[in-house]
Amino acid sequence: MTDRTTYVTLAGVRRRGWTDTMVRDLLGTPDIQGRDPRRWSLAPLRLYLLARVESVERTPEFTETSTLSPARSSAAAAYAERRRGAVLAAIRAEPIEVPRLPGPELERRAVRHRQLLGARSPVTPSGAARPPAEAPPGDAGGALPVTSAESPKARAGVPPKARTEAPSKTHPAAVPRGALVRWQVSYLRHALSRYEALLDGLYGETGRGEAERLLRRRLYEAIAAVYPSLASECRRRLAVEG
Repeated sequence: MTDRTTYVTLAGVRRRGWTDTMVRDLLGTPDIQGRDPRRWSLAPLRLYLLARVESVERTPEFTETSTLSPARSSAAAAYAERRRGAVLAAIRAEPIEVPRLPGPELERRAVRHRQLLGARSPVTPSGAARPPAEAPPGDAGGALPVTSAESPKARAGVPPKARTEAPSKTHPAAVPRGALVRWQVSYLRHALSRYEALLDGLYGETGRGEAERLLRRRLYEAIAAVYPSLASECRRRLAVEG
């Protein structure tokens, strides 16, 4: 008998033979949805109770839909390809407007932003962000979407001591320079999070991954163009986040 606490991701459901339309029509809303604190991703984590998935798979509706799905697959694939092309074109054409702030003001906002993230996502001794104990799997405990900007990938190559330093509650001058640069980039990435709406309606793993990489590159390049002093950190993040 299936453990009722076992969950399967959307990718796992697809591997069982489900299409996105079948997931929407037969499973509906995920049992758990939120940001995955373990990895960088613009897409929300969606988890489905395995027992519920298996129960639906035994219904006549699932059998009928599964029989029809091959006939619909080529039309769905053509639509997905058109949608992917449209999203990539929109990301390439969209002007990226980075907030232009005086240096001291950007530093102040970056430190404050880091304080808010620290309050929502406590840091373990290893430097990895973790959700509060009461948060369900896949839920970042109410953390802001920019948690991804300080994900394990974003911290790659950063000395452990620098990763775990708590932000100063008084003045940016008290923060080590390397940490302050990282926090400024994290803040600006959060300030540009509205551009994630360009990804709406793109769900296929391959197409969405390509679009996320393109959007990520455009955002970091825009930050580096406006703030040359942050260019090295932007390049580092692009290298580790892909």
